[in-house]
Amino acid sequence: MHKKGSVLSFIRILLNYVVCVNIPPMGIKKLLFLILAVSSVAEARPISYSGGSTLMSHSDNMRDSLYLHYSPTYKYSLGLEAVKDDFLSSNYSYFRLTYLLNRKNTQYSQRNLYFQSGVSSKGIENKFYGLHGDWETRRWFAGFGYKKVENEIIDFEDQYLQIGLAPYLGEYGDFHTWIMVKSKKNDLLNNWSTFPVLKFFKGNFLIEFGYNDRTEWDSHLMYRF
Repeated sequence: MHKKGSVLSFIRILLNYVVCVNIPPMGIKKLLFLILAVSSVAEARPISYSGGSTLMSHSDNMRDSLYLHYSPTYKYSLGLEAVKDDFLSSNYSYFRLTYLLNRKNTQYSQRNLYFQSGVSSKGIENKFYGLHGDWETRRWFAGFGYKKVENEIIDFEDQYLQIGLAPYLGEYGDFHTWIMVKSKKNDLLNNWSTFPVLKFFKGNFLIEFGYNDRTEWDSHLMYRF
């Protein structure tokens, strides 16, 4: 018991130093569980663990995409996204970079802020850049995203807000459920669309989908390996 207590004390001191949060001795187990249960797949993270890869797909009324990225470290990821653009009737790919600008862990929550960018296979004039972030506990979630897209046809902005809650609190490795509301706007459509979203995940697999009669289906799939 003494050895186990010494190990937990060492981990607590290390986490205090790394994430800059004062963790009480009895809170280390809760924080370790929170980091595993919340940061692993509660959100379709654009950066994996060091040396990890993630496959994502996204589909809505504007475009369909398939995105594979690799994370050399937990700070950034590099990837390739294939896009079928229904609005512009065009197919292309993006070479993408995502960088973790800020992460804050507390005993009960985690906050993340990311920079995202991409350069199109159609040339350097075709690119995007933006920010997205999230804050979550085991019960509550809030997130946002902003993306500026530039190409030779038309420039536009994509943005969204999302909030949600978990109707029950599962253990790490259980089947998890989130009930959410998402509101998004694309300048090309010139209005906000708000709709309910369901998110399910277990282990390394996540699925999220919502529907609105104006924007039709909005779905995300993710598998981390």
